[in-house]
Amino acid sequence: MKILVINSGSSSIKYQLLDMEDESVLVSGLVERIGEEKGDLTNKAFPGTDREVVTEIVHPIPDHSTGMRLAIELIVDPDKGVIKDKGEIGAVGHRVVHGGEDFHEPIAITDEVIAAIKANVPLAPLHNPANLDGIRVAMELFPGVPQVAVFDTAFHQTIPPHAYMYALPYELYEKDRVRRYGFHGTSHKFVAGECARLLEKPFGQCNLITVHLGNGCSMTAIKNGRSVDTSLGMTPLEGLVMGTRSGDVDPAIHAFLARNKGMDIDAIDAMLNKDSGLKGLCGMNDMRDIHAAIEQGDEKASLAFNVQTYRNRKYIGAYMAVLGRVDAIVFTAGIGENDTVGRLESTRGLESFGVKIDEVANARRAAGPLKISTDDSTVVVWVIPTNEELAIGRETEHILTRK
Repeated sequence: MKILVINSGSSSIKYQLLDMEDESVLVSGLVERIGEEKGDLTNKAFPGTDREVVTEIVHPIPDHSTGMRLAIELIVDPDKGVIKDKGEIGAVGHRVVHGGEDFHEPIAITDEVIAAIKANVPLAPLHNPANLDGIRVAMELFPGVPQVAVFDTAFHQTIPPHAYMYALPYELYEKDRVRRYGFHGTSHKFVAGECARLLEKPFGQCNLITVHLGNGCSMTAIKNGRSVDTSLGMTPLEGLVMGTRSGDVDPAIHAFLARNKGMDIDAIDAMLNKDSGLKGLCGMNDMRDIHAAIEQGDEKASLAFNVQTYRNRKYIGAYMAVLGRVDAIVFTAGIGENDTVGRLESTRGLESFGVKIDEVANARRAAGPLKISTDDSTVVVWVIPTNEELAIGRETEHILTRK
C-alpha cells in the first residue's frame, strides 16, 4: 500500500508518499508561504535506487488547495513523478495536533471526527484549523480514499488524573476541559517503540524517558509502554526551555507584566511563545548559532545553553522519581539527535541514579540509533532519530488493516 502523509500547518504543508511494503520514501515535499505574495514548493522524488529528482516552484500559492494540487501534479508527473496515477495512493494519513479528550488513538476520518476536531479548535486555535484545511483538501483530491487522523495528543491520553489535573477550580476542567494534554505524542511513541526493539523487550514492559529536543521540546515518562506524564501541558508552552517558548514560568509573571509594563494578554502570550526561550535569553534560537557564540565568549549564549540543559536534567530526575525503575533514556529530534554537548550536560550528575554517559560514543555521529551510555550504566541511554511521517504511515496502515 502507498500512503500519503500530510502535515498541514497554517502557512505550510509537509508531505511524504510512503511505500508501506518496505517503508521507503517515494516522495518528500514542503509547500511554504501559503497565502503570501510569493510561495515556495520543494518536491524530492525518489523514482529509483540512487536517484533523486528535486523540483522547486516559486510562485503565489493562495491557499492549501492550490498547494496540494501542485504537489499531487509533481507526485504523478510522468517524467519526475514516482506513480502513474493518483489512484495508486491507497490512503491518506493526517497529523492533527489536538484531539482533546475525544481521541485516544488514530481514527478513520468521518463527518463526526471532523466535527470533534472542530470542537477542539479552542484548545489549539493555530493548529487544528490548518489541520482541517489539509483534511478538506485531501478529501476533495482523493474522493473515496480512506483518510486517517493521527493526533499529537493521543499517546498521552493514558496519563492519570493526578498527573494531568492542574490545581485550579475544578469547574474549569468540568466546563472548559482545562488540563494537561501533552504533545509530540507521535514522536514519543515512535522512538519508544524503537527503543523497546533495541532493548529486545516487549513495549508493554518498558519504562522509558523520551526526550524530544528541537525548536519545540518535550519529555515523557513511559511506564509499561504507556505515557504517565509529559512536560507540555494544555498548550505547547509549558515544561522545558524551547527555541522561542519559555517553558515553565511563575504564573504571576503575567499579572506583573500587565500591571507594571502595561502589556495586555495578547502581548504577553506572544512574548512567551515567540520571543522567549533560548531566543529571549540570548537572541538566538538555533543551537548551532548558540554554540558558535559560546566559542566566541558570548555569556548570554552560555547562559541560555545552561538554562536549557539544567531544565532538561531537572525533568529527567523528576521522571525517574515518577517511574521508579528506568530501563532507558532516549534523546531525539534536531537538538536531541545532533547536540552532543547538550546531551552530555542534560545528563551530567545523574551517575548516582545509574546514568553513565560514554563520552566517546556520545561524540560519534550516526544515521541510525546510537547507544551513548557505558556498558555498566544501569540506565541505557540511546539517541534514536524520530520519524513522525513513518509513524503516521504505520498508524494509518494499522487502522485500515485491522478492520
